[in-house]
Amino acid sequence: MYVDTSKPPPPLPSPRCTEVSSGVSMLQPLSRRGTGPGMILIVPDAPQSNLSIINGVPSPLIKWAEESYVVVEIQERAMSSEGILQRATQAIFRSEDCVPKEKVGIVVYNGRLWDLVAPLLSSTTEISGAVIYASPDDKSPLSASPIPCLIHLTGKPSYSTTENKNIPPNRLYTYPSAKSSSFALPFQDDFSYSLEALSHTRNLTFFKPLMNGPYFDLEQIWDEHTYFEFENRSVQWTMSTMVQEPYVNHIPTMTGGVGREKLTHFYTNHFIFSNPADAELEVISRTVGIDRVVDEFIYKVTHNREIDWLIPGIPETGKKLEIPMTAIVNIRGDRLYHEHIAWDQGTVLSQVGLMPEYVPFPYRIAGDAPADGRYFEVKVPVAGMTTAMKVRDRNAVESNGLFEYKVREIGTS
Repeated sequence: MYVDTSKPPPPLPSPRCTEVSSGVSMLQPLSRRGTGPGMILIVPDAPQSNLSIINGVPSPLIKWAEESYVVVEIQERAMSSEGILQRATQAIFRSEDCVPKEKVGIVVYNGRLWDLVAPLLSSTTEISGAVIYASPDDKSPLSASPIPCLIHLTGKPSYSTTENKNIPPNRLYTYPSAKSSSFALPFQDDFSYSLEALSHTRNLTFFKPLMNGPYFDLEQIWDEHTYFEFENRSVQWTMSTMVQEPYVNHIPTMTGGVGREKLTHFYTNHFIFSNPADAELEVISRTVGIDRVVDEFIYKVTHNREIDWLIPGIPETGKKLEIPMTAIVNIRGDRLYHEHIAWDQGTVLSQVGLMPEYVPFPYRIAGDAPADGRYFEVKVPVAGMTTAMKVRDRNAVESNGLFEYKVREIGTS
């Protein structure tokens, strides 16, 4: 891959939101591709802007546009307008950015709103599938539907899709810890970041086959991002591969950044230019999902400078390191949203020679205390570079070597 990083990357797209009618807004795709199929969102009336991004969490309108859909949001107060779904669909199809124009999805953010939507679907043949966020308190059973449905139900269900003859035999997911169906609506008291993210992945899995996409080469997007990080070493171009408000979390050291400003600062001052020249990622396995890439890889590097994102505060040791890592990369449309990177910090400390072989054990062993003037020590169950060897080759190191019980009693002198 060659990119002239002496020039700035293309800017992120600015939201192009238009008012279709009172309470009805349309937003064009915020992806790099800039085109995609249509999506209709039915949401409760809300005081905040439907273009808000607060603490890195985007509104539903922004999020679906970043997924590369042409999105129309209909607030509850507009649902009584005659022919509302047909007008929303027509507005989507008039957009030059709507490609293809044959099918539209619909997301309804509570069961009460679904009861307003369901009777209108038979006259709107372009809608190919519906996602419904519901609570047993909304209404049971849900109103009949002529199209495939995916239901996100809070609590433990009192009915199932097989018992509810009104619902086509599709997926029902339950969320026992969710307080209400508003768990998927940002800026609400019952919003749950993790549950909404889980449900969103399920939504994409449901919609994309029905609507023929939009599909993206997630491997290529991830490889492009790591190219700018490790080979080209351009902060600007690295950030250009990410959505408006991304984040990175290196879990063992809690380094990274949340939001564009903090993540740009992290990449500039603690990551892209802090990795030694020989830093290399050896990919062992890769799994690609509907909106995620999961990599199992070995980070190989010589510790010839401080690598503060990996071992904060530790000066260079000159040691060669091989560290098994896992990256869970969420991609929204054709840009990265987040990276969760995990590794065993014990093997890092062992490889740089900072992990003692034995440590004091301040407890009784088999009910016995150490003799006067003595104390117990146990061998630390941590391996060094052999962890990378075994990831690379399952037979390189014998399994279960750490099972051996190693404790000793020694004096204080």
